[in-house]
Amino acid sequence: MRKYRISFDIWGLLLFLLVMIPNFIWFAVPAPRDVLRTGSATEFLDTVASVCQVLFAGALCMLANKERGVLGLTPLIRCCIGCGALYYGGWILYYLGFTNPLVILLLTVPPCLAFLLFAVARKNFAAVIPAAIFSVCHLIYGVVNFIIL
Repeated sequence: MRKYRISFDIWGLLLFLLVMIPNFIWFAVPAPRDVLRTGSATEFLDTVASVCQVLFAGALCMLANKERGVLGLTPLIRCCIGCGALYYGGWILYYLGFTNPLVILLLTVPPCLAFLLFAVARKNFAAVIPAAIFSVCHLIYGVVNFIIL
């Protein structure tokens, strides 16, 4: 932890908010075939995911690696942006009424990858571990609740 300092990272907050915007819309405006508004068969993993989400979001926004460079359009950041585009595409498909496994995976995998790629690009390895755990839990949640069941 000697390589880290407490420092606000506006880019980490911006990424988190950009990923959360479709969720805020979804809370307020139900989709036509809103399969996501059902009970969960993975409640324990959902709790673990929520805790890890708070941890990685806090680390992305409040911890800075002293060795990180200026944020630029590196390949990792470009992939992060691509993941965001896929995620938004998944939400568009979901609101058009598509609820197939591909759409569920688009709502699950790309945002997780975006967080992981951003954390690696910013050399914020304190955020990588909770983001990775969140990603695994979020993927299991999506697959178990909306693809298998």
